[in-house]
Amino acid sequence: MKSSETGPAQVIIAPSLLAADFGCLREEIARVESGGADRLHLDVMDGRFVPNLSIGLPVVEAVRRLSRLPLEVHLMIAEPERFIEAFRKAGADTILVHAEASPHLHRLLSQIRSMGARAGVVYNPATPLAGLEYIADLVDQVLLMTVNPGFGGQAFLSEVLGKVRRCATRLRTFGRPVDLEVDGGIDEKSAPLVTKAGANVLVAGSAIFGDPDPGAAIRRLRQAARLGRVSREA
Repeated sequence: MKSSETGPAQVIIAPSLLAADFGCLREEIARVESGGADRLHLDVMDGRFVPNLSIGLPVVEAVRRLSRLPLEVHLMIAEPERFIEAFRKAGADTILVHAEASPHLHRLLSQIRSMGARAGVVYNPATPLAGLEYIADLVDQVLLMTVNPGFGGQAFLSEVLGKVRRCATRLRTFGRPVDLEVDGGIDEKSAPLVTKAGANVLVAGSAIFGDPDPGAAIRRLRQAARLGRVSREA
């Protein structure tokens, strides 16, 4: 992946399987793979850290068998340190943990990287970016939630755009490529806004799997995201 002074240049689309039809998961994955998805995003919720339950280890293992795409597993769970090894063994290439979920974030990110996975930190909309510089050597990806986590299909929170811009500025000081990802309410309208602000990885669920042609939805989303990227670099 090439990089520029604004960060990683490539727009990466990561369909969120939370919005897929699990009754035909093999077909859903095949459709986004053939449609040009770059990664698959899997949301793991425990009903404690967020007010909802979703998938667990067996589904991650199944998706790993069904796809060759990189898998990023977003742990919206309490005590994530208890499950890092299990999700890595299940097939996670990137493990994303919430800054709010553990008092030992540095240790947690170190644990992820020691297992050969990419490490990512997630910030909820109301969580400040304080302390990000102290994990600069450990983080491969920063995910900013653009909705309050726990449920799919929510509306994009435009007030997070300033946070995306501030985060992009900080990441440029790290001296190495770090993905800046956004998740929540991402569609053709919000995509150019977040990429103009500095994001390069977009998680989208309903906008992709809610379309009769997920591949076409991915292409439209990527084109909209690139418009924002071009506007930023102009």
